[in-house]
Amino acid sequence: MTKKDIPTKTVERLVLYRRLLSGLQKKGLKHLYSHQLAEFTCNTPAQIRRDIMMVGYVASSRKGYCIDELIEKIDETLLIPQQKKIALIGLGNLGNAVLSYFNSQHSTLTISAAFDIDKSKVNKRIAQCSCYHISELEKVLKSEGIDLAIIAVPGKYAQETADELIKAGVVGFINFAPVPLKLPDSIYAERIDITTTIEKVAYFTNIKKSGSLSS
Repeated sequence: MTKKDIPTKTVERLVLYRRLLSGLQKKGLKHLYSHQLAEFTCNTPAQIRRDIMMVGYVASSRKGYCIDELIEKIDETLLIPQQKKIALIGLGNLGNAVLSYFNSQHSTLTISAAFDIDKSKVNKRIAQCSCYHISELEKVLKSEGIDLAIIAVPGKYAQETADELIKAGVVGFINFAPVPLKLPDSIYAERIDITTTIEKVAYFTNIKKSGSLSS
C-alpha cells in the first residue's frame, strides 16, 4: 500500500494519534500499548493496531509502542514537514479565532500570513502572524512558498477568493465560508460548515430525546 492508498478516515485517525502522542511525549511518557491509545481516542485496540500497521510500525510485546518512534513513523507517512506555512484569508471574528487558536496549538503547521481588506488590520502582527492587504495576496504567497490556505470570508467572496488563491499556487483549502467551492480536480479541499454541523447535532438530539420519551 502506498501513501496515496491510505483511506481518508485512517489519515484522520493518524492525525489524531499524532496529536495525542505529542501531548504524552511532552509529559515524559516513553511507551504505551494499543489499549491505552484506544482509551484516549475512544477507539478499539484492534483499530489502533490496524492503523499503525499502515505506517509500517509494530509494537514491542514487552513495552508496547515507543512514542518517539511512532510519532516519527506517522510524520513520515503523512509527509508532515518540519515547518509548513499556511495563509488565512479573512480576519473577521471567525478568522481571528482560527488564527489565535491554531497558532497556539501547533508547532509544525503555522498560519504565517493573513489577508484582509480592512486597512486597520494590515501591516500588523496578530498571534505571531503577519497581516497583509488582500491586494498583496499573490506576491506574498509566491515569495513565502505557501500552497495551503484557509478561507474565512463571507460566502459571496469565497469563490473569487479561491480563484485568486489557485492563481497564486495554492493546492489545498480549508473552507469556512458557508458555500461550496467549484474547484479543479487538482485541488484538495475540506469544507467546515459550523452551522450545518450544529443543525445536524440538534436534529439527532431531538431524535434521541423523542426516542427516549416514546420508550
